[in-house]
Amino acid sequence: MAPAGKQKKKWSKGKVKDKAQHAVVFDKSTSDRLNKDVQSYRLITVAVLVDRLKINGSLARKALADLEERGVIKKVVNHHALDVYTRAVTAE
Repeated sequence: MAPAGKQKKKWSKGKVKDKAQHAVVFDKSTSDRLNKDVQSYRLITVAVLVDRLKINGSLARKALADLEERGVIKKVVNHHALDVYTRAVTAE
């Protein structure tokens, strides 16, 4: 117990990171950027979409699954923690 006049010692001196305000649903502009820009990325992961499009992780996972289903991107690495995609190269 701390003496009556003293306050309890605060140990945390670290910086507090602000909570990111990322989108949880697609709006028109984000959806357009997803369809137009993502197919030009070489490395596509959930973290890349979260960072560049400012969407949350669950929305990014759904978007990647949808893009793969449509054939816009293809899966390179399938791991339980991280899926890595790349742009689908069209045979000409």
